[in-house]
Amino acid sequence: MTTSATRSKAYLDDRAHVFHSWSAQGTLDPIDLVSGEGSYFWDSNGKKYLDFSSQLVNLNIGHQHPKLIAAIQEPVVGTNGILVPPAGYLQGVRDLCNKHGIVMMCDEVMAGFGRCGEWFAVNHWNVTPDLICFAKGVNSGYVPLGGVVISQKIADTFKDRMFPGGLTYSGHPLACGAAVASINIFKEEKIVEHARMLGKDVIGPALEKLKAKHPSVGDVRGLGVFWAIELVKNRDSRKPYVPYNASGADAKPMLELAAACKERGLWPFTHFNRMHVVPPCNTPVEDVKAGLAIIDEVLDIADKHYEN
Repeated sequence: MTTSATRSKAYLDDRAHVFHSWSAQGTLDPIDLVSGEGSYFWDSNGKKYLDFSSQLVNLNIGHQHPKLIAAIQEPVVGTNGILVPPAGYLQGVRDLCNKHGIVMMCDEVMAGFGRCGEWFAVNHWNVTPDLICFAKGVNSGYVPLGGVVISQKIADTFKDRMFPGGLTYSGHPLACGAAVASINIFKEEKIVEHARMLGKDVIGPALEKLKAKHPSVGDVRGLGVFWAIELVKNRDSRKPYVPYNASGADAKPMLELAAACKERGLWPFTHFNRMHVVPPCNTPVEDVKAGLAIIDEVLDIADKHYEN
């Protein structure tokens, strides 16, 4: 076995950061592949292997088939209510988990990677969970990818015993490459900071003005570029603008709002009795203001359904 001093950077990065499925992490000695073609692949020492595993019975058309490579070369393009926890809530959950030995997991599939004006939403409250699920914003859906951030404590429990789980696409190089590029873009273009500014200085204040102006707006809430406008027929009773999980004629008022947005050139995200304000994290300020102005116009329609 070669020593760690002669190992490739890819191998050392793997050992430092990658959590392998179906393995005891402390005794694992993975091979670091650098290329492949057809039924063969090569490691960082130049050794050639005939792949009789098909990468876990997965690589049916072989390594780097030229037609498939051409198809994916990087023009590939790709909700419950945006409920923001009150101050102290997540810390309380963290404290209860610590007290009772419960693993704390946070779902950051939508809320992570700049969407809430931080790398992860939990960063707003300086809370560290044991596990963080992520997907979507990690590479903006350009290539399918999801994952889990694992605390050192959790990872260490599988240092000397096998982790009994796995995924066919674990560590997929194309998907992970897209994630690395995306994260670098976030850093270089200061997208997290921009999203934070949009929420604090643009979207949040504008939505509060809409709430004051339109009686049909029962509540606005959110962080960064992750906001919800909750529509009601009466603020005192909190009667929703359309019934829960409405369909058919009951859903027509929300469909009318969505159609009105589209007529004005805005593609909205509506769910139940809510309009979500969730533009890309790097949307220019003037474009955000233009979109909010269209929502302002459309809410006049909602106000007509208000019941005094």
